[in-house]
Amino acid sequence: MLRINRQTDYAVRVVLALAKRSEAVRLSSAAIQQEMFIPASFMARIVAQLAQARLVATFPGREGGLQLPRPASEITLKDVVEAFEGPILLSECLQVKGEDDCPFQAHCPVRTKWGRVQVAMLREMASINFADLAEEAQSIPLVSNGNLVFQF
Repeated sequence: MLRINRQTDYAVRVVLALAKRSEAVRLSSAAIQQEMFIPASFMARIVAQLAQARLVATFPGREGGLQLPRPASEITLKDVVEAFEGPILLSECLQVKGEDDCPFQAHCPVRTKWGRVQVAMLREMASINFADLAEEAQSIPLVSNGNLVFQF
């Protein structure tokens, strides 16, 4: 099954929480964790990896917190997914370098189709920015989950 891991999903939520605010607003990790239902055991690692990829800026101290380092419109879903998953590759045959790696390389009809699917997926992910996601999230009504009431 092809799917992103849980940590990547949580990283998307962190960036989305920040994108829902104005650019100058800083949020604490605890506030994001609570708003986006992210387990505490994941939060520090996710923030560190997002900061290393320059997808969030961190500020220590009482007035510290997290904020986006650039406008949400300039951060894409592809940026976050690749920061956590690495380069996206649907099939290893797309990474084949020499003739010995695949006997069908030169004349494989499947390889070209995988390539088209991969290009389409990467293009779509690159077209989804966090400003648009934040705007869409604001229009989603409050949802009740047992005793919890939340808005994405």
